[in-house]
Amino acid sequence: MSAHWRISSISGALIAAYFIPTWTMVAFKIMISPIHGLYERPNISVALFISDHLQLAGMATVRMAWLLALGKLTVVAFFAIFLVFLTRAAFRKGGGAGEALAMALSIGSVISFASMLMASKVGETAALRLHATELLMLLGTAIVMLTERPAVAAPQIQRPMSDLSLQQPQLLDHS
Repeated sequence: MSAHWRISSISGALIAAYFIPTWTMVAFKIMISPIHGLYERPNISVALFISDHLQLAGMATVRMAWLLALGKLTVVAFFAIFLVFLTRAAFRKGGGAGEALAMALSIGSVISFASMLMASKVGETAALRLHATELLMLLGTAIVMLTERPAVAAPQIQRPMSDLSLQQPQLLDHS
């Protein structure tokens, strides 16, 4: 059984255990109260960048907050799909859960990298450390996925021809 568990699957499950609850709570706080949720600790760098550098109006700031929440919920959804695929032995043995994990890692990396750049631009060091740590976790799992060998398909069992359910039809002789 241990031959069917891949290192990237275990790493992806551990990463999902962090990102699913954390980013879900952050996204729901933004959905409930967009401005207040945007100015909380995990999103403060994005909020300060939007208000200082983009100088958006109130409704445009709300739209940007909802866009951030939608991006984070998309990552959460891909991680959840990955975990569902991971529980199915057929997907796990064939490496079929890797696509969902790859999508979650790529979208999450883009969000964390952009947030890290915004934190750097506004001088928010605590947010910079948070987003850099998230980005390193995501990139570490992506590197493990890239360096791991492809999944080997399970060998197919060959059945003898006598075991076929459809046999030669019996033809009646009308002569």
